[in-house]
Amino acid sequence: AGKPTARCLNSPQLNFTSQSILPMSHPTGYSRLQIRLHWATAILVALQFVFHEGISTAYDRAVETGVYAPSFAVMAHSLPGVVILILTIWRFSLRRSHGAPLPPEGEPMIFKKLSHLAHMGFYGLLVLLPLSGMAAWGGQIEAAGDVHEILKTLMLLLIIAHIIAALIHQFVWKTNLMDRMRRPS
Repeated sequence: AGKPTARCLNSPQLNFTSQSILPMSHPTGYSRLQIRLHWATAILVALQFVFHEGISTAYDRAVETGVYAPSFAVMAHSLPGVVILILTIWRFSLRRSHGAPLPPEGEPMIFKKLSHLAHMGFYGLLVLLPLSGMAAWGGQIEAAGDVHEILKTLMLLLIIAHIIAALIHQFVWKTNLMDRMRRPS
């Protein structure tokens, strides 16, 4: 008892058991708060990618000199990273309490499984990226900086896959999946 099960990936409806990480309830859509947190996180992550040059330069300088001095560039990257971590924990908590809608009817099983793995991957990366960044800068652990770079690349690839999947749902399969992140249930 209390042990996570893998049944969620074997069920055609992805119907989670009470012992799994996620609830059995499946609302028809996301709540207003879930939608707002999704877009707030997406915007913050996008800004982290767009304005990464300052922290990269500061980190390279710190590794070379051994001086990890706070600066605007460091704060402009670190503080949003902490906010992303907090929002992610909040989002995961809401997902557990409110649930998440089932994949659309007619979606091929392999894509249902991939979607589930991608969403769990997002949660994992949205936690591990801030933590590895904190370890790299605050802990002055160079290996954590290397891990952070690898995770950043994985996040970018996952974002691209997420966008492509949403577009396929909207324009090829015509499932109206994107409405879930525009209109609360």
